[in-house]
Amino acid sequence: MRGPPSPGPRANHGAAQTHAPLRGGAGQRRGTSFSGLAPAPHLFWLMAVPGKVAAFHLPPLPTVGEIIKLFRLKAQKQLSQNFLLDLRLTDKIVRQAGELKNAHVCEVGPGPGGITRSILTAGVEQLLLIEKDARFIPGLQMLSEAAPGKVRIVHGDILTYKMDKAFPKHLKKNWEDEPPDIHIIGNLPFSVSTPLIIKWLENVSKKDGPFIYGRTQMTLTFQKEVAERLIANPGAKQRSRLSIMSQHLCTVENCFVIPGQAFVPKPEVDVAVVHFTPLVQPKIQQPFKLVEKMVQSVFQFRRKYCFRGIQTLFPESERLKRTEQLMMTANVDPTLRPFQLSMSHFRNLCNTYRKMCDEDPSLFAYNYREELKQKKKMRNLLKSTSQPKQTEEENQL
Repeated sequence: MRGPPSPGPRANHGAAQTHAPLRGGAGQRRGTSFSGLAPAPHLFWLMAVPGKVAAFHLPPLPTVGEIIKLFRLKAQKQLSQNFLLDLRLTDKIVRQAGELKNAHVCEVGPGPGGITRSILTAGVEQLLLIEKDARFIPGLQMLSEAAPGKVRIVHGDILTYKMDKAFPKHLKKNWEDEPPDIHIIGNLPFSVSTPLIIKWLENVSKKDGPFIYGRTQMTLTFQKEVAERLIANPGAKQRSRLSIMSQHLCTVENCFVIPGQAFVPKPEVDVAVVHFTPLVQPKIQQPFKLVEKMVQSVFQFRRKYCFRGIQTLFPESERLKRTEQLMMTANVDPTLRPFQLSMSHFRNLCNTYRKMCDEDPSLFAYNYREELKQKKKMRNLLKSTSQPKQTEEENQL
């Protein structure tokens, strides 16, 4: 069962330095003010209360706001950093992940540690924090000290961090089984969210990276407009490349929206929490790169008829013939707009295109934009060679 609303953009991702905990404490004290470092940490186990995140309490610690002041942390606009200080909202985000008691969790870009505290109080077995911004490490180390043996901190970039060794091997499950007791949670910076989810979707298709352990679930924040594209159905104006790439590999749920004013500093947009569960069988059973190429081509001219984008899959010399062959075999109406195409349309297009590529391997290597570049170079070359001749003739007059 997942629950209510969530946070938004921050920019931290996790080069691989693991930090041992420092002395001191940090976990959000509810209702106490900070004066000096917290006492030696102890965890207090509680009976689980229905609808509550807490499985245990952290000891009294400075609040997230106090941590920000203590370490003089300032959100960097160029990194899309926005802090979520309200623990009611961070608790709601964590609830979207489902049951976390005794689970292994990777949090991406924990920043000052708001969501981190909610994850810890959910009773996780182990928490891996991947943080790119070194300024946040001391505050996270305080949290690590407050939860002995539970937190591992990596100072590095999530886009390059090797997640296939992030969790114990014994947690692996067969792909057809229920998802493993592993979760990825993150309040993603806007600048990283799209390339990161595309990277992870490719990992899903190959069953590698964090998905080498099975159908690892993800609970992530996105700009509201991006979240709407991720879940958009055929016919919706938000339908896009992200809709197809995510929905053919995962069950995607838009859990709730967090208003921009909940963040510090306030972003110009709202943020949505999205939950992903990889499917046992992808809806399009073709290699990720082939599906991606098809989808990118179709949505290249999203306002035009779909055949216009599909044409870009083929060299100019055989473009019309090949496009007609593909669309007829796939049984797709060429006058449909890209956003009107269903998952079955894309499945048929990908399957047919795969057969065409098997018959002529040069087709998949063809790059429409590269052809345009070569044409432009040729035109410029012709201009540059014809111009001097005219000048020489003029000089002879």
